[in-house]
Amino acid sequence: METVQAALWVVILLVAMALVFDFMNGFHDAANSIATVVSTGVLKPTQAVVFAAFFNFIAIFVFHLSVAATVGKGIVTPDIVDTHVVFGALAGAIAWNLITWYYGIPSSSSHALIGGIVGAVVAKAGTAPLVASGILKVVAFIFISPMLGFLFGSLLMVIVAWMFRRSRPSKVDKWFRRLQLVSAGAYSLGHGGNDAQKTIGIVWLLLLATGYMSSSDTSPPLWVIVSCYAAIGMGTMFGGWRIVKTMGQKITKLKPVGGFCAETGGAITLFTATMLGVPVSTTHTITGAIVGVGSTQRMSAVRWGVAGNIVWAWILTIPASAFVAAIAYWVSLQLY
Repeated sequence: METVQAALWVVILLVAMALVFDFMNGFHDAANSIATVVSTGVLKPTQAVVFAAFFNFIAIFVFHLSVAATVGKGIVTPDIVDTHVVFGALAGAIAWNLITWYYGIPSSSSHALIGGIVGAVVAKAGTAPLVASGILKVVAFIFISPMLGFLFGSLLMVIVAWMFRRSRPSKVDKWFRRLQLVSAGAYSLGHGGNDAQKTIGIVWLLLLATGYMSSSDTSPPLWVIVSCYAAIGMGTMFGGWRIVKTMGQKITKLKPVGGFCAETGGAITLFTATMLGVPVSTTHTITGAIVGVGSTQRMSAVRWGVAGNIVWAWILTIPASAFVAAIAYWVSLQLY
């Protein structure tokens, strides 16, 4: 009986740890949702975080759990996973999130989690349990999602510039200050829909590994879904102010029309990826869209040095979080 109770407490603690990661995900990525709408002056920071958090949560009613299924069953074979692997994966992801948040680097919480899962599994059983197709899909979208964001952002900017070429700048600014509320809401919806599902996926994986769910179950319990969406919404409410400045001003200066195009381009990319079941980085997506918008003005409008530093953070995220996760997996074996 004591052994069963101890095992249950381990599961409860790991679920709590996953929700902390989800909260940090919202906290860390809040800047991605609100940076453009704050930097253009359309909303004040306090208004923006409440606005974004609301759309993060209502994404629960919009998207199917395709991304959660990929994380839960499409990265590693579920039968290799145990509580030590889940602990290692979450510890690796949380550690990398804290490091990048402290230094104000807009890295990817999504890829930190994927790297954590991979690192912990490899530490336990080598590379055999890894699902190559799932990992390759995630890695491919490290490059595809910012490229799509760049493409949609720049294309929308060109279309809008052509449509309003005869309009007064003051009139254009007035219209797009209103329209940016629509684009910011859509982006936050996509952010919640894709990112909350990653944590749903890791909890799903945990419940499968500990026997609280069967591999034949097509979706996790409702409490898992609601808890994860609520956690990411709460994280967004508290915001990631260190990263707002980087995303909103350091890459390129944005006006409301540019903010609208960047957010809409990012939202289209996120909606597409979520429907395909691909866990992408909202950071990668919005960065690509912002760069795309800036590049339509002139290439020098983009601060390529800042963008380059961000790219290096992207490249390092999976191996760095995997390394920490492998160490955390070993530590967990000594603890319990």
